[in-house]
Amino acid sequence: QVQLVESGGGLVQTGDSLRLSCLASGRSFENYALGWFRQAPGKERELVAAINRAGTTTYYADSVKGRFTISRDNAKTTVVLHVNNVRLEDTAVYYCAARDSAFISSSLGAYDYWGQGTQVTVSS
Repeated sequence: QVQLVESGGGLVQTGDSLRLSCLASGRSFENYALGWFRQAPGKERELVAAINRAGTTTYYADSVKGRFTISRDNAKTTVVLHVNNVRLEDTAVYYCAARDSAFISSSLGAYDYWGQGTQVTVSS
């Protein structure tokens, strides 16, 4: 069992940067592949970034490539999403998720544990 708690969301302006953090508690954080999803109003939840168990492979959605960076710190049981040059369309609730696998997946159903989400609102 893994519990995930996100933090770092808030109200930002276009072009700003922010750091979303997800702290995990429970067992064997290092065994999980991790992902950051987001869900904007009226839209489906989508994967924006993911990192494999070893921390050697990352995935980014096309819409965030070059602006978002995912990283993990197994000693601190934390996964971080650095967001640079935020855009209006980045407004969403951001969720971290963990799957008991070495590998990344873009499928929501592949993830076993979810945080409660943190709201990011971007204004112009």
